Amino acid sequence: MSDHRERAERLYGLHVLADDAPHWRRDPVAQARAACEGGAAVVQLRAKHATDAETLAWAAEIRRLTRERGVLFFVNDRFDLALAAEADGVHLGQHDLPPRRVPAEARRRLLLGRSTHTVEQVEAARSEPVAYIAFGPVFATASKDAEHPPRGLVRLAEAVAASGARPVVAIGGVGAANAAEVRAAGAAAVAVISAVAGADDPVAATRTLAEALRGPAPP
Repeated sequence: MSDHRERAERLYGLHVLADDAPHWRRDPVAQARAACEGGAAVVQLRAKHATDAETLAWAAEIRRLTRERGVLFFVNDRFDLALAAEADGVHLGQHDLPPRRVPAEARRRLLLGRSTHTVEQVEAARSEPVAYIAFGPVFATASKDAEHPPRGLVRLAEAVAASGARPVVAIGGVGAANAAEVRAAGAAAVAVISAVAGADDPVAATRTLAEALRGPAPP
C-alpha cells in the first residue's frame, strides 16, 4: 500500500493523453515520448481506434519511456489492458466498468481515475475506490466527442468543493493561456490532448504547460 500511496502523490501536475485519433501527425508513442521529455507527471494511453494488440504494443513502449523518466502511466478504459501493460493505473469513464466492479486484486495493483461531468457524478465518485476525479469539459474542445457542454470555471470550483479529499483533474480545452485560471479554481492537475498532440513542437508545448502548473496559483 505504501507504493500505492507514493504513486497517488505523483498525480498532481500535467496529464498528457497520448491519443490514437488518425488526424494527429504523431502516433501515441511519439506523443508520449514528447510528454515525458517535456515534464508531464502522467501519460495516459487513449486508444479508441486500435485493436487490443496494437494498444498493447504501444503500451509496452510507453511503459518503457515512462519508467525511464519516472512518469506515471495510465491506460484509458480497460483495466485488463492496464494490467497486461504493467501500467500504474486505469482511467474509467462513465460508460466504462464502474470502479467498484474492478476486481479487488486489480485495484490493489492499479490506481483508478474516474471521469465526471456533473457535480452529482463527482459526489458519487467520492464513495468509489478512485485515486482522482477528472472533471470536464471545462472549456470547449474538439479533441473528443463531448456529451456535455463546457462546464466553465464556476462549475469546476464546485466540483473541487464536492470532491472531498480526491484530487480533481480538469480536462477539456485547457492550455497554457488558461491553465492558471484552472489552478485558481482548485484543480490539482490538468489533462490535455490537443495541446500536445496538435502542437508543432510537442516537447516545448508540454514543458510550457508543466511549468505553468508548477508555479503558484493566482489568488
